[in-house]
Amino acid sequence: MKFVLLVKVTEYGAKKFKERGPAALTKIKSLGFDVEKIKMVYTQGAYDLVEVVEAPSAEAMLAHTTWYAKQGYGKMIAMPAHDPAVMKRADALAGKR
Repeated sequence: MKFVLLVKVTEYGAKKFKERGPAALTKIKSLGFDVEKIKMVYTQGAYDLVEVVEAPSAEAMLAHTTWYAKQGYGKMIAMPAHDPAVMKRADALAGKR
């Protein structure tokens, strides 16, 4: 499953910059994420990072966001992301009003 993550880093998470990334990478590998498909950018504004990730399941995504918060690194909003082909199929299933 593909997800878009909106990440807000805490002050503690910012101080742990050098450990936060490698620790998160180790965790997502252990949860079965496809690390080759991770796209991450730093942003300015309401969120500090935006990522697109491939998780093996919604449960694995929930485990990762929970782990991240428990470390004190910050909070994540995880949104399922769908490509245009999925949207086309969903639109066909939705039918007409």
